[in-house]
Amino acid sequence: MTPKKLFTVFAIAEAITWTLLIIGLILKYVTQTTEVGVRIGGGIHGFVFLTYCVVTVLVGTSQRWPLGRTILGLFSAVIPYATIPFEIDARRRGLLDGDWQLARGGRAPRNWFERLCAWAIAHPLLAVVVGLLGVALLFTVLLMLGPPIPKG
Repeated sequence: MTPKKLFTVFAIAEAITWTLLIIGLILKYVTQTTEVGVRIGGGIHGFVFLTYCVVTVLVGTSQRWPLGRTILGLFSAVIPYATIPFEIDARRRGLLDGDWQLARGGRAPRNWFERLCAWAIAHPLLAVVVGLLGVALLFTVLLMLGPPIPKG
């Protein structure tokens, strides 16, 4: 899978899960009918949000995005639907073009983090399993800490 395809899939998925969360919030706070939408939509959105962040860092590192661009990509996940215009802008600027730069035959990694990214690109299935386990672990810890907004 190319950097463009991977990033686009998760940028769109992150925006879609915002819709699930917003519907859940409307059901809970506007119609006051159920909290299930927040639990389900919020859980799915949280997981996809974390995964989008991992993908943004991986693509940004491999494709040598400036640090500010990578941070902007991460920040775009905080604002509902902002991952879509960020992805469109990155595509137009050519930041998603080409193959993985840290893949075999590409540029050599410069530090431990780029070596980790190069390993993930060279072993995508194993990296997905390790990545999903890492995101699931972080997600579980965050769930145990509780919601970001105190109950009122």
